[in-house]
Amino acid sequence: MAEPTESSSDVPGRLFLIIGRLSRTLRQASAPGPGHGAISAMSTLGACGRMRLGDLAAKEGVAAATMSRIVSALVESGYVRRESDPADRRAWLVELTEEGERLLADVRATRVHELSARIDRLSPQHRAALVEAVPALEALLGDDDRSRTRPGC
Repeated sequence: MAEPTESSSDVPGRLFLIIGRLSRTLRQASAPGPGHGAISAMSTLGACGRMRLGDLAAKEGVAAATMSRIVSALVESGYVRRESDPADRRAWLVELTEEGERLLADVRATRVHELSARIDRLSPQHRAALVEAVPALEALLGDDDRSRTRPGC
């Protein structure tokens, strides 16, 4: 009996679950430290550089008050520096510190190492399929991200 073919309508749901679970598993591989929201905000700062607190909140899809709490904890930990915006003293500019850059690099290295180990355990056929799928997965991010000098900024 032949295996049923997957309909294209199954793919988005399966990809959603797979990407979410894989992302969660890779986050759990990191050493204890700042939570997912803080690491995500730090990643945005690492990619985009210094920015206003409100702009960071918008990029992260959270309320300004939520981002303010995240940034306050990161400032207290020494991972982020916050200063008044010279163009508008009511606004804050935030940027990674050297310690924050180090932490972010360590988190990325740990997660990439874990992902690499998982890829190495795949069959040669699955590894080849994954290599072939990377351009399609990148295309899911859309043309807007590829046309920017710093993705996501």
